[in-house]
Amino acid sequence: MPQKVRKAVIPAAGLGTRFLPVTSAVPKPLLPVIDKPLIFYAVAEAAAAGIHEIAMVLSPGLEAVAGYFSPNGPMEDALEERGDTERLAMLHEIHGLAEVTVLEQTEAKGLGDAVLMARAFVGDETFAVILPDDLIWSNTPAITQLAQVAEEHGGSVVAAKRVPRETIPNLGIIDADALGDGVHRVQGLIEKPSLEKAPSDLAIIGRYVLTPGVFNRIEQGAAGALGEIQLTDAIAAAIGQESLHAKEFDGHHIDAGTPAGLFAANIYEARRRDDMAGVIAELGLIPD
Repeated sequence: MPQKVRKAVIPAAGLGTRFLPVTSAVPKPLLPVIDKPLIFYAVAEAAAAGIHEIAMVLSPGLEAVAGYFSPNGPMEDALEERGDTERLAMLHEIHGLAEVTVLEQTEAKGLGDAVLMARAFVGDETFAVILPDDLIWSNTPAITQLAQVAEEHGGSVVAAKRVPRETIPNLGIIDADALGDGVHRVQGLIEKPSLEKAPSDLAIIGRYVLTPGVFNRIEQGAAGALGEIQLTDAIAAAIGQESLHAKEFDGHHIDAGTPAGLFAANIYEARRRDDMAGVIAELGLIPD
């Protein structure tokens, strides 16, 4: 029987080398989109979906990432002394979003290995995986949209998006049969195919609802290029054994895992905010 999703895994152990030199001192998940870090959007999406138990997979030295969600006594005392109730309430809201468990990934062995680290945390439940580089703005949280498909069809669900042809060799691509309402029955998953071998332009985006059987498949799978253990391979291994679907989510997606993507995310978020309207208009970033 389908299970309600109560737990999420957020892999955030990357070194962020593409963002050097800033990431020589600042963890990539704490890089800001206006005034909130990337990691906030991932945790806030989980919380909005009713998921408040989160395992955060971090590299050594990235303790500040999880610390963002812990009470900051000196700052709270200073705000209270100033009578700044608005900012104090903002901090309390952030600190109350979720109960965060930190798991340390000492070696960069890939996304599959990061997810496998959460096996004891997850137990035998269906769970969510949210990649913080993938920002999704939507009325209904993207992970909720996937969970609804899982509740209807059972098994696992991956988020999907139509992508430009030239980006296909850099992404995980889905071979699937459309069922309607943006839901597809998955027949195959191919990691970074050539254009000639790509079965579609439907790409996996960093949201997953997975059954606990994925842990065994990660363990049994072989490491790929650079010794990394691919989550995509473990999910694909379920085809024929359990239900696997893809959901084209409703919402606006930006991959903020590159400097250009993070810049685009800042512009997009700024255009959504009333307090940024003057700056955006002055820079000419709102089309006529």
